Amino acid sequence: MTNTIKNPSRLLSLDVLRGITIAGMIMVNNPGSWGSIYTPLEHAQWNGLTPTDLVFPFFMFIMGVSMYLSYKKFDFKLSGQTFTKLLRRSVLLFLIGLAIGWFSLFCRGLNGLRAEDMSLVDKILQSANSFEHLRILGVLQRLALVSFFGSFIVLSVKPKRIPWLIGFILLFYWILMAVTGSYAENDSSLVSIIDNAVLGVKHMYTDNLPDGSKVVFDPEGLLSTLPCIAHVLLGFLAGKLISESKDNNQRIQKLFIFGTIIMFIGFLLNYGFPINKKIWSSSFVLATCGLASLLLALLLWIIDVKGKKKWSIFFESFGVNPMFIYVVAGILSILLGNIGFTYFAEWFSLKGFVYTQWLSPVFGDYLGSLVFALSFVTINWFIGHILYKKKIYIKL
Repeated sequence: MTNTIKNPSRLLSLDVLRGITIAGMIMVNNPGSWGSIYTPLEHAQWNGLTPTDLVFPFFMFIMGVSMYLSYKKFDFKLSGQTFTKLLRRSVLLFLIGLAIGWFSLFCRGLNGLRAEDMSLVDKILQSANSFEHLRILGVLQRLALVSFFGSFIVLSVKPKRIPWLIGFILLFYWILMAVTGSYAENDSSLVSIIDNAVLGVKHMYTDNLPDGSKVVFDPEGLLSTLPCIAHVLLGFLAGKLISESKDNNQRIQKLFIFGTIIMFIGFLLNYGFPINKKIWSSSFVLATCGLASLLLALLLWIIDVKGKKKWSIFFESFGVNPMFIYVVAGILSILLGNIGFTYFAEWFSLKGFVYTQWLSPVFGDYLGSLVFALSFVTINWFIGHILYKKKIYIKL
């Protein structure tokens, strides 16, 4: 559904932070070569935190902030109409995630059959029948689950009880992982056991380990979605701080205090429950939410207090239509990686040709890979900027 922007009082700094995270997610997901990536643009192999590990949790934190601002006008009451709308949006987002996953398998399958002696129709039919290996979970699917359960909680539970619920979820998850010895990335982890039992190995993500071996372990698994609910609820509390403070200076002060406290708790908790994105550890939740709150406070000061807004237009163009641009970027990435041509008896995808024949010879492997990623972000920015200039939202 497409609507014009009718609310001139939108919090610009929130849109900008949302845009920063979407641009960051697109950039780190689309290097010129996965073998040539600067260390800060890679995820931590297991425990630890890199700048790349911040973009997804930051977006989830912003989702929680937006929940408060959106549901406040409904007085946080769960009605049949609100529940239906929430369920519809979550199911649609989940299905879009599945559709992108299927489209990727379809394009890769069709690409793999290009040299086979088969009719085009047979190639299409065989490639389309790839549901046996379709990964069920993923980024959009996780956002759908967290959006549904997080929204259901904030519409069903009194706001004053939410901090206690957050604490319970994070403590319970910590104890559960400790008791079951599920800190490692292997098939004996409770995270992997549950996903295998519910989803099946063929529908899970296969990760590469440092020693070159592979392990079936889904970083957007079912069990690790539980602390994600606490994650979005922390964003909800930040939204409450923003909404209850009409003065921007008060908002900044409260966000700074809130972010500093939970960030330090997260880093202290790291000694007992290591910061880890793949299992979305309780320390990871607190540390990243704290950092997101601090960055939001900084943007509030720069944009809404100091009035320095010109630089933010680039990110605002991403921030007003985040899901639409993310989906478009995913589709474009799949197409660039699978559509190609033969050049001097060697087949190249469009992405591979641009990187190996143009960017890498000029900039080198690593810088060329980064230039490709930044160029891809820019292409998607143009799409988002057209919508931004026309003042259009594209919502689910």
